[in-house]
Order: sequence, then structure tokens, then C-alpha cells
Amino acid sequence: MEIALAVEENENCFGVPERVFEAQGERTKAAKIKAYPPKGAYGWCRITGWSSEGGGAPCDAYFVKVSDSGSGSAYLVYGGDWGVRLMPEDAGEAWDIGSPRQWGEPYLLLGDSSEIEAA
Repeated sequence: MEIALAVEENENCFGVPERVFEAQGERTKAAKIKAYPPKGAYGWCRITGWSSEGGGAPCDAYFVKVSDSGSGSAYLVYGGDWGVRLMPEDAGEAWDIGSPRQWGEPYLLLGDSSEIEAA
């Protein structure tokens, strides 16, 4: 199965032109991933998809194993048409485009499934 992914430029993250990934399994909802916050140490972060609905709103985020020309395979983490949004696990706040503790990415490629927690 192919996944075509394009993210338009928006308040959450920079845009990326369409990329196509070859899925090697079924997608699964994602709740947390290990990441480097813009200011902070590597660790578990909550994740949500980000949709253009209503000028920006949370939606489901997913991960799926995909073919990767460099390492053979990787885990694609993706969300809505405006990418994904993350915050440190201990942030304890609602999703908010204006929060300085949160940040957006168009999508992520992770090398190991141990870096992802399913919802």
C-alpha cells in the first residue's frame, strides 16, 4: 500500500511537497514518541495530528513501517493535512498552536518501533 503525504505551509509547521511511501504493514494510532523538543532533552512526547479544520485542530496521528532507501525500513509518523504536533510528556496542557512548549512537524521518520507508543 502506498501512502501519499503532502503538507501545506501553515502555522503549525513548514510545508512539504507530496512524498510517496511504501507501507510495510497496517497503520496504528500513535499516542507518544521519543523526540528532541526544540528546548529540552530527548524523551517521551505526546503527539497528535494537526488538521486545517477550524483554522487548526487536533486529529489522529498514526505510524506505519515503511520502506526506506537508506536503512531498509523506518517508521513514518504522520497526522493531518497540517502535519503533527508534539509536546513533552509532562507538559500537562491542552493542544494549543500558541503554546511555547509545543511544536509542529510535517511528519517524522523514526528508526525503531521502541520510539513509538500506540494509542
